[in-house]
Formats: sequence, structure tokens, C-alpha cells
Amino acid sequence: MKFRAITAATAAAALGLGLSACGGSSGGSGGSSDAVCKLPSSGSSVKIGIKYDQPGMGLKDGSNYKGFDVDIARCVAAQLGYSKVDFVESPSPQREKMLEAGTVKMILATYSITPKRLKVVSFAGPYFVAGQSVLVQSNSDIKDVAGLAGKKVCSVTGSTSVDNLKEKQPNLVPQKYDTYSACAEALSTGAIDAMTTDDTILAGYANQQQYKGKFKLVGGTFSEENYGVGMKKGDADCQKVADAIKKIVDDGSWKKALENNLGKDYKYNDKLNPPKSPSCQA
Repeated sequence: MKFRAITAATAAAALGLGLSACGGSSGGSGGSSDAVCKLPSSGSSVKIGIKYDQPGMGLKDGSNYKGFDVDIARCVAAQLGYSKVDFVESPSPQREKMLEAGTVKMILATYSITPKRLKVVSFAGPYFVAGQSVLVQSNSDIKDVAGLAGKKVCSVTGSTSVDNLKEKQPNLVPQKYDTYSACAEALSTGAIDAMTTDDTILAGYANQQQYKGKFKLVGGTFSEENYGVGMKKGDADCQKVADAIKKIVDDGSWKKALENNLGKDYKYNDKLNPPKSPSCQA
């Protein structure tokens, strides 16, 4: 679903909390030596929801956590003065419930801002604008969305991706799996014909070692997916998170996080990225 972020009415004041420098070594739980932002040495901890199975965006690798969402989460936490981040797996169908229950403070999990979600969730952002695309086997004769008629197309339960695609190709056969990893495995074995979600996620799978040379992206992008930081509806810190995103963009941490995780050759939409006016959309 296309959705353009609501522009903030006024520029926010600098955060009053203890800000932490970006570009240093990692801090907090599940860190890695090449993390983009360094957490302060003292302060409280925060639970942040991420995906565990999205290479390049949110991936749990042993005791480490990697990806663009992970780095942006750490940077936001640093700006808000948190000294420790506890990452929690946040599957798509459970995100709203986790925020409502207070299981996590924030969710950064390729979480698109949509009018439906704004009824129950507050969002700070966007921090990235992706575009939906299609992944197929490298030897597939599917070249575009039109070629998906009668084909089994996978995305995850709770995602809007297949519904979006059906608007363009109503004759596809939806296949819902619990995780993107399950979709990718089904695609590799031929159990399904295609996988659809945001180009960031698909590119990450295509570049995984076990799938190199087996997949290809087709059809370009055909949506605007505004990734936001999901928060409990009415969370008083929503604007502070929006301010943190703007600072991360301005100080170069955003670009570093993107290149570190999706590569310097990743072709993102530079007309929409980096987002110029992140705001609290409550």
C-alpha cells in the first residue's frame, strides 16, 4: 500500500537526553565490532523488536545482531541515552500486540507505515523508503508482475505484500509462510514460484551465501514502503525518536549503516532517501 509520511509541522528541538556519538565501536547486548553507533557507558536498557531472519536488515547470527534496522535501532537508542539494547524477535503478525503489551519499547523491523496500522500504533519516521519487488529463481521465465498469473507467490503472514501485488496481478496464487526464511527456502526448492516483499529484504536473501546465483529480482519496484519506528499508541517519546532519526541522517550514520549492510552498490530510491522530514505520526 502506498503511503506518504505526514510531514512534521515544526522542526523539533535538540534532545535533552544525553546524546552519544555515532561512528564508533558497538555497545550493548548482541553487539558487533563494526556497529555504526556507540551506546553511552551509563544509562538504562531498552527492548527493541527486530526481525531475526532478514539478511541485510535484521538478522540474528549466533549472539550477534546484524542489519540496517539493527544499526538504526542502536543509533536511535544512543540518541535517547540508553546504554544497553535488548533485541527481541518481532514476527510480522505479532508486532502490534507486542507494542500494546509493552513487550518492547520500539520495533524496527521493515515495519511500513500505513493508515490501518496508524489506528493502533504510533510511528516515528520514516527512516527509509523501500519499494516492493519480486524474487524468482535465476532460471525462471517470469520477467515481471504480469508473468505471475497462476503462479504461487509467497510472503509472510501479517505482511501487506501479497495484497499489494494482487492489485496488479489478481490471478496469482497467494502462499503465506511464518517467516521470510521459509519463503526463501520454498523458492529455492521450487515449492513456490516467486517471493514478494520489499526490495531491501529480497536483495538481502539473493546475496546470502547459500542462495548466491540462485535468485534474481524482476519487475523493478512498484510501491513506496515507508519504514517507521513502531511504538505503542500515544508513546510520549515518539517525537524524540523522530528527532533522533533526523540527527542520524544529518551526521552520516544513516548512510554508513545502509552501505555497511546492503552494500555500496545497492540502488535505493535517492529521490525519497534519505527521508528529509521524519516526524511523529501518532
